[in-house]
Amino acid sequence: MKKIIKWLMDENPLFVLCLGLCPALAVTTNFENGYLMGLCVMMVLLLSNITVSLLSRFISDHMRVPAYIMIIATFVTILELLLQTYVEPLSKVLGIYIPLIVVNCIILGRALSYASKHKLKDSILDALKIGLGYTLALGLLGFIRELIGSNTITIMDRISGLTGYVMKYEVFPTNDFIPNALFTSPAGAFLTMGLVLGIINMLRKGDVK
Repeated sequence: MKKIIKWLMDENPLFVLCLGLCPALAVTTNFENGYLMGLCVMMVLLLSNITVSLLSRFISDHMRVPAYIMIIATFVTILELLLQTYVEPLSKVLGIYIPLIVVNCIILGRALSYASKHKLKDSILDALKIGLGYTLALGLLGFIRELIGSNTITIMDRISGLTGYVMKYEVFPTNDFIPNALFTSPAGAFLTMGLVLGIINMLRKGDVK
């Protein structure tokens, strides 16, 4: 557990490098939206890393950026079509943030700086590591915002048509403090992100000392 926490604090693309902030702030109104958006990014990252690692030797240096963007865009388009076909409610909620995966700095950055220079196995492990870290970060933000903002935890709702299950639970008895609608608003996204970053930075400084 300590290794996982240290990894989240030291190498997380969202909490340390502040990459992929747009979907992190926009779609994490509940836990389900957060972790599913993270899984979408991880899937595209994994497939892109695999493809770039295999094809990088055939792509000239001055064509790398447009070629890698085309590779990423191909997988994002496939993902978007699959979501629209099989889980339309989720597709509608994530909306424009699925196509925007194409220009996500995490994916293009890993393709340029890592996958294009390393073997297939290492590129796969890198994608899983970075993707899992991003998924956990989005899930955490969604968990906090939904818990305080709606007094619920949603594990499966918008994907219930695919899974056949609905898993949404009320956590605390309703009181004067919870639910607080501020946390499900855009302002709540910035507030939650700031609080989490502050706690992580405090813990990291403690480790340095």
